[in-house]
Amino acid sequence: MRLLSTRMLLVSGTIVVATCVSISIVSGDGREGTATATAAAERRDRSGAEAAQALRNGRETFRLDTFGDEDFWGGTLKLHRAIEGVKFGGVGAGVSPATALAVGLKVDVDALPPAVVNALRAGAVDLNDPGVTLQLLKLNAVVGVTGFPNSDGSLKSVGIQCALCHSTVDDSFAPGIGHRLDGWANRDLNVGAIVGLSPDLSSVATLLGVPEDTVRTVLASWGPGKFDAELFMDGKAFRPDGRTAATLIPPAFGLAGVNLHTYTGWGSVTYWNAFVANLEMHGKGTFFDPRLDNADQFPVAARAGFSNVRNEPDLITPKLGDLHAYQLSLPAPRPPQNSFDHAAADRGKDLFNGDAKCATCHVPPLFTEPGWNLHLPEEIGIDGFQADRAPDHRYRTTPLKGLFTHVKGGFYHDGRFATLADLVNHYDSFFSLHLSDQQKRDLVEYLKSL
Repeated sequence: MRLLSTRMLLVSGTIVVATCVSISIVSGDGREGTATATAAAERRDRSGAEAAQALRNGRETFRLDTFGDEDFWGGTLKLHRAIEGVKFGGVGAGVSPATALAVGLKVDVDALPPAVVNALRAGAVDLNDPGVTLQLLKLNAVVGVTGFPNSDGSLKSVGIQCALCHSTVDDSFAPGIGHRLDGWANRDLNVGAIVGLSPDLSSVATLLGVPEDTVRTVLASWGPGKFDAELFMDGKAFRPDGRTAATLIPPAFGLAGVNLHTYTGWGSVTYWNAFVANLEMHGKGTFFDPRLDNADQFPVAARAGFSNVRNEPDLITPKLGDLHAYQLSLPAPRPPQNSFDHAAADRGKDLFNGDAKCATCHVPPLFTEPGWNLHLPEEIGIDGFQADRAPDHRYRTTPLKGLFTHVKGGFYHDGRFATLADLVNHYDSFFSLHLSDQQKRDLVEYLKSL
């Protein structure tokens, strides 16, 4: 039996009607209580099982799903032909494992059969042979890249996944070969050099309205660990000072509880997943953002109709929920115990939360502001070039956990601060903190400990 009860409560002079359902009244033999408890347990089990399946689906999407982008990377850019080389029916010298590793591609050792692992260990694999690269692609062992084979073993096409930029390996077998580290920014990856291998960049040249040689010059300017997601929006390839407009690849871990994704806060994690999958990876899905109709700020995107993309079938949207869940499940890794001075880090923590005022914006434990975590360029003492390439003309307060994983390339969106000490000196000067040299060192050790 269930009882519906109504109570009158007086709260701050206001009468509140509270209605509740009692679930504690059971029949004499307790069967209703048992049934209710069983049903609740079944719901919890089902919910837990569904959540676990969502994470498995999301990991599969993150690691292996191309969203149909092979029609662009292979069908349009013909990148697979450059990978094959003339010897295997393509063009040029081909891409050997040595070349692939040199441009920052990684090999997942867990995808390799024992015989291949043993041959690698024995030095019996020719790492200068593009044919070996083709075999690695067939094994799905190249992180973030999928080869689509013809029946004769040649490549029909090639596609990319989220993991290309946002996973690396632990180098446990050899440099560039090891177990996957999902969410870690691949700061070795030379995206520009890889795309520049394409024998046909005419579609990109047409989109940007420039000669194909210009496209290759721009791609060559990026360098390791950088990518320019806004290039297809505004066509700005270089900063006013002549340096590349590409920004450092950010990590994709430690984002649970963080509001805005990316350096300039375009939107949430799942917004950016949709943005990248449709507009950067050139997958086949649905994307809507009327802000891209602003031809003054985003002339390339407005001209190309990127504000409203529709594909049938939609190979992206059904996967965004599980992908989001998986990404939010990736915790920021903890730094090795011997990588920082613990006593200095303890002192630095006090400074971070106190006199240095870092925690004003980098609020623990998120280390970014809960809520609208954006700031104008003048609030943080830098130029607005990159901020002005985003709709809100602001920079996001970057979460700080796992800083040790992306030391390579420098700090801030463009790596303008080569070291954490340079970063601390900038804020000490800009905010007139007057920290001593010892305090600055302590603060750096604390940042290394996050």
